[in-house]
Amino acid sequence: MIKLALAILVSLFLVAEPASAAGAGAGSQASSEKQKRQAAKRKPVKKKTAAKAKRAKRQDVAQAADGNRQRMVRRVTKVNGKRRVTYQVVRKAAPTVVAMRTAGDLAGLHKTDDPLSLRSNVALVLDQNSSEVLFEKNANVPLPIASITKLMTGLVVVEAGQDLNEMLTITNADVDRLKYSSSRLPVGARMTRGNLLHIALMSSENRAASALGRNYPGGIGAFVAAMNAKARELGMNDTRYVDSSGLSSQNVSSARDLAKLVAFAHQKPLLRQYSTDPNWVVEASGRPMRYANTNYLVALPDWNIGLQKTGFINEAGRCLVMQAMIQGRNVIMVFLDSKGKMSRTADAGRMRRWLEALTPDSIVPAAHAASPATASDTTHTSFSTVSAATVLQKR
Repeated sequence: MIKLALAILVSLFLVAEPASAAGAGAGSQASSEKQKRQAAKRKPVKKKTAAKAKRAKRQDVAQAADGNRQRMVRRVTKVNGKRRVTYQVVRKAAPTVVAMRTAGDLAGLHKTDDPLSLRSNVALVLDQNSSEVLFEKNANVPLPIASITKLMTGLVVVEAGQDLNEMLTITNADVDRLKYSSSRLPVGARMTRGNLLHIALMSSENRAASALGRNYPGGIGAFVAAMNAKARELGMNDTRYVDSSGLSSQNVSSARDLAKLVAFAHQKPLLRQYSTDPNWVVEASGRPMRYANTNYLVALPDWNIGLQKTGFINEAGRCLVMQAMIQGRNVIMVFLDSKGKMSRTADAGRMRRWLEALTPDSIVPAAHAASPATASDTTHTSFSTVSAATVLQKR
């Protein structure tokens, strides 16, 4: 019996040990598979985190290098009649933190309040037929006029009677080396004088205006002299021109002087057409190019504009001169040193709404200012003054 009992115990022991070993193996295998699944879950996270870190590092490097970014600019010059191409490294300009103060700001004109809250430091509106001043703000102060200069450029070209079909060539002398403004006309482009005049007035193309002056009899010096002579003839005593494009801040005039220029230039049909076309296609060296007007008001059906010109350089601010019909009345508007890209046209809109609200009995003309007048002054400057505050009170 004892031997039988021992044999049974040994058999049970042998059976239990493999089962235990099998159970331990299964548990170990399950644990190993669980660890693998957890590791598999963690592994993509590590990859994602690493990729994100790399992207962040690249962005940091790009931002750090942004301020030191450089670009190559191609310059074409002529030396002893031979074409020479050079490349210059130009560093990207740092963003401007403080806006540049205009000549009007430096003169304190921004402190002048007006009843219409205009954004322009200078404004003048007058009745074209009677020369009656309807609105005036700092109108006698000479300021830089930027591309308003091109209106006189066009007037000199038209009055000189030069052949508008003559082909002119854009040269290195027409490249802007003062403001480094861009142009769609490459050096070597050929275009008729008429097309150059068209895009100078309509799209304020600087190289076109330069080429017009340079191809005047006697060259650009004689052309600028003719511009100043015409200004004196019109009684524009606060006006001075030094170039044909207006890129120089030394081209200066007052709002009253510019009103005289607009009134006279409006008599020239070609200037009226070229300055008010919404857009036009011209040919440069046989290649068609579409240009658009810098004053979007000319394309609006509710505006009846007979002549206009825009202008901008930092020293001058945004400028605009216009002849328009409002409520059946021909008026001349001048806005100088306006702040904001759309501010000059917004001021024109404010002025138009104000004029539309006027009634004939609300305009109270004042006495003429006592000042010595020449024969030219008598013709072009018979202005009377209307107080805008008085008109607003009578509305």
